[in-house]
Amino acid sequence: PVYYNGMYHLFYQYNPHGALWDVGNLSWGHSVSGDLVNWADLGNALDPTALFDANGCASVSVTILPDGNPVILYSGIDADRRQVQNIAFPKNPLDPLLREWVKPSYNPVVPLPADVSPDNFLHRRRGAASRDAVMAECPDLFPVAPRGAAEGLDTSARGPGVRHVLKVSMPDKLQDYYAVGRYDDETDTFTPDEEDARGGGGDYRRWRRIDHGHLYVSMTFFDARRNRRVLWAWVNESDSEADDVARGWSGLQSFPRALWLDAGGRQLVQWSVEEIETLRRRRADLVDAEVEAGGLREIGDVESSQADVDVVFEVPSLVRAEGLDPSRLLDADALCGEKGASVRGGVGPFGLLVMASGDDLREHTAVFFRVFRILHEYTVLMCTDLTRSSTMAGVYKPMHGGFVNVDIEKDEHIESASPIPCTLGTEPLTIDHSIVESFGGGGRTCMTARVYPEHVATGSGHLYVFNNGSDAVKVPKLEAWELATASVNVVAAEDDDGLVASETRQVLC
Repeated sequence: PVYYNGMYHLFYQYNPHGALWDVGNLSWGHSVSGDLVNWADLGNALDPTALFDANGCASVSVTILPDGNPVILYSGIDADRRQVQNIAFPKNPLDPLLREWVKPSYNPVVPLPADVSPDNFLHRRRGAASRDAVMAECPDLFPVAPRGAAEGLDTSARGPGVRHVLKVSMPDKLQDYYAVGRYDDETDTFTPDEEDARGGGGDYRRWRRIDHGHLYVSMTFFDARRNRRVLWAWVNESDSEADDVARGWSGLQSFPRALWLDAGGRQLVQWSVEEIETLRRRRADLVDAEVEAGGLREIGDVESSQADVDVVFEVPSLVRAEGLDPSRLLDADALCGEKGASVRGGVGPFGLLVMASGDDLREHTAVFFRVFRILHEYTVLMCTDLTRSSTMAGVYKPMHGGFVNVDIEKDEHIESASPIPCTLGTEPLTIDHSIVESFGGGGRTCMTARVYPEHVATGSGHLYVFNNGSDAVKVPKLEAWELATASVNVVAAEDDDGLVASETRQVLC
């Protein structure tokens, strides 16, 4: 992703020959937007057309050079099936849509080093320094403003108070991890903060997660229009390859998120970009409500298969919080699996049921919280329970879990610096309304899930607030909106120069 000359661009790995990896060679698609919501397809930016990328255009990065011109750096699989590093430039840098790209004849710009495996340039041959080294995908190093400042910084930002985040995507876990620290320009070294440096700092398993759910290979860019850093990520399928072939496509993008460093200076805060509000339509509210122990309350007049929900939960008492062995903090997913949405507890589980099939609740996805006591302190567990999300066979339906960094004992409600402490949204991407993105603790703990409810093909999705704890839970505020359908990858005419970013934040074509 990149912002250039008033437009948002997304370059993405794309197979024009089929929904799977094993047919044809990879290209790179290109879509543009004026508002991060509505998108137009501009065709492929890169196709395998030269000896240095004859067997596919693999990983790509796009950046803006100091002279203001954009450039693509990409890994080509050459005619001998070696991975080499290539470069491409826009044919016309003055074209705001960057529709055509040129590959110089002097590619590859980085030939294959002698000590690097030709079929995987990130893996050295045997005898490398560390036997524990594994491949890392989509590394991202970017600056963040001083603690609690929501504005973003350009990649070149330096100076007092500027911190850096190093993010890596690990294919052995299919998860994205990050550490907060300092970058030294002169020595070209990144040093994690003390908390992230335990065990030497090089063990990513000790770092924080970008997302505790089904989200991978995230990348950020600096949005100069709104002075913010925006994160995007791939959300792959969790049904079968046969389903991919039947659809004719595979994989989606998450909704773009703004991110910044929290007031404590230790972790990132993420929030859906504000442009999502342009899709809000019919609204339902719940104010100063109470959900009794074992209670279930429907939020009517909102179709939850395409909705945006802001909700605050307030816990009147922590007396009934269940005790928890500190060792259980190491595996939130397993704890969520044991203490699911239907398992009665002390303080929780309470939360939302979305994409629900109606009164029978035969299909539903639960996003909920549960409070535990560890010695003389309390911790908040956040879960996304997919075990009943679909009745379709062959669907992966895991439990996603993470702990929310809020002081529940201090104020006894799930909130933080953000005025909206827990947000859940199902984003309208293509016709498959199957992504649930949840933000707990003001965006400190995030979870993305893929769901495949069968009932949405013939009926509507319902939204409920539930409480399976031992005491009542208060809901001071719940606001829910149906979302209109965005215009996604509309094909622009070749001679159309009217694709512009307007004041109404629409892509016009």
